[in-house]
Amino acid sequence: MRPRQEQIRTSKFLSMVLRHRPERIGIELDAAGWVSIDTLLAQLAKHRHPLSREELEAIVNSDEKGRYAISSDGRRLRANQGHSVPVDLGLQPATPPDTLYHGTVERFLPAILEQGLLPMQRHHVHLSAELETAVRVGARRGTAIVVRVDAAAMRRDGHPFFVSENGVWLCEAVAPAYLSRCSASSG
Repeated sequence: MRPRQEQIRTSKFLSMVLRHRPERIGIELDAAGWVSIDTLLAQLAKHRHPLSREELEAIVNSDEKGRYAISSDGRRLRANQGHSVPVDLGLQPATPPDTLYHGTVERFLPAILEQGLLPMQRHHVHLSAELETAVRVGARRGTAIVVRVDAAAMRRDGHPFFVSENGVWLCEAVAPAYLSRCSASSG
């Protein structure tokens, strides 16, 4: 088993390859974002990132955010969301909680409140049903700022929501009218 820090670095590399740059190691994702695990492992080794099947499964199973999914037949792997490359995860519209949250940092708040939440290079805006999760997401880049999303109003106004396999709520964008800053302690 790899040391924890090395496992984290490997997980981040896998995330980059499976969500943004599969060509970096010479793999192709299918239309739904899947890649053969055998192909992935062979290409990782060829590009100086050797990984055993057991190490890959340990990374998938220990990932706190549930970033990855192994297919039911155990032969393929994909990232659950966050892609910048074209994929169709086959997500069906879902009814979100009335309030969702987005974690960010202070320097992005003025633009968010003026322009709304935009997917940037990703396919969707990522939202959380739990305030604590949004705080953790925002804290990755500094002091967390949490924005409250009025998902009930968005839903009433016809905006579709999706939920990924690991519980991340997704939507195309969130207009400023549906946003408000919230205190990390008040929700």
